[in-house]
Amino acid sequence: MENKKMEVSGINRRNFLKTSAALGAAATISGFPAVLRGAAPKEILIGSIQPVTGPLPDIGIAMQRGNKLAADEINARGGIKSMGGAKLKLLLGDCEAKEDVGRTVAERQIKEGAVCLVGPFLSGVAMAIATLAEQRNVPFVIDVAALDAITAKGYKNVFRCFAKTEFFMTSMARYLDLIIKEKKVTIKRIAVTNAGDAFGRGQGAAFIKYVKDKKLPFEIVEHIEYPLGVKDLSAEVAKLKAAKPDLLCPVARPGDAKLLIREMYKQRLELLGIISPGSPGWYEPEFVKDMDKLAYYVLDNVPWVNPKSPKFQEANARFEKLYPGKYLDTNSGYAYTGVLVIADALERAKSTDPAALREALRKTNFKDHPMVGGPVIFDEKGDNINAATAMVQVLPDPNMDDRVKVVLPKEAAQAPYVFPWKQLWERGA
Repeated sequence: MENKKMEVSGINRRNFLKTSAALGAAATISGFPAVLRGAAPKEILIGSIQPVTGPLPDIGIAMQRGNKLAADEINARGGIKSMGGAKLKLLLGDCEAKEDVGRTVAERQIKEGAVCLVGPFLSGVAMAIATLAEQRNVPFVIDVAALDAITAKGYKNVFRCFAKTEFFMTSMARYLDLIIKEKKVTIKRIAVTNAGDAFGRGQGAAFIKYVKDKKLPFEIVEHIEYPLGVKDLSAEVAKLKAAKPDLLCPVARPGDAKLLIREMYKQRLELLGIISPGSPGWYEPEFVKDMDKLAYYVLDNVPWVNPKSPKFQEANARFEKLYPGKYLDTNSGYAYTGVLVIADALERAKSTDPAALREALRKTNFKDHPMVGGPVIFDEKGDNINAATAMVQVLPDPNMDDRVKVVLPKEAAQAPYVFPWKQLWERGA
């Protein structure tokens, strides 16, 4: 399946290394750093680390494209003007969805002259890079990775644009309460599933803990964990069916989301619907396209693009033109935002000196981004206090690219939400 995914994505690890090596060669001079920190460089190197190969290539490729979209935009506007129009140059790195590889890639990029790091989607990889960034005194801007533990230690060089897990849970409870009241449905029995990586385990456990700590009126009747990259979920779905939940709250990635839906269809698992407390998998273009009608009506509580924002509309138009059939979503949108935040800080710092850049990041108040939520402002631990989530839903639309829509909050909604859903086997799929 992994090889098949890479073929679909048009990239494999050998091609990726060849491409990134060429870009790296253009960004360095005879192996020496192209940027001397504190000087006025012609190019400013930023290490972009994403899971381009491994079990999550679709997400990693989309995020590196988001990083690049922002760098190209800044360069087209004349670069970092306070530093003589210095251009941003991304050093592209592939963490392969592995923590040790992510740290090794980050170490190499720092040696090549990266003055800041951005990435890396996976929370476990983010934790490994955060430790290194602190040791090497290099600012690290996390575009996507939600686990609270990443910033809990209060690292001085680590900043996160994305919402942390705590934000997901408070939003999930608010949206769930609203849906129950508006649709006048009864939900008493909830099942939770999650992949067993750092994010999946953390997000699944956080949701269950939140339900229990806040004494929400639901019983968790089943909690199932499986390995990231699992190939078969038939036994897990059989357990779910036996538990007879009203609602499934899964934390998944594109591969296991497809397996789950297919098995639910085969085994005719009857539910009021799926509402994810927040995870990728349910809105990715590949999931929406491959599952077609089976993807309809899934609800996902995620930090999302604001479709009514002029900034989103402009950036998404460029993204769709560059990559036909793709669009900015939570991952590529935050990847785009992460590099914009770094550029804004560089502009104000007027220097690539780590202390100056770190201080500028700490004072960030960045409004010109395409995501739901207010300006990016970091608290004392480096978390974005205005990161917010939207409830998105896959809805019927003749244009496949327009099927994922914001349905809550109402001020950003593109369509009314549908709940309960139509059972999978009743859709003519």
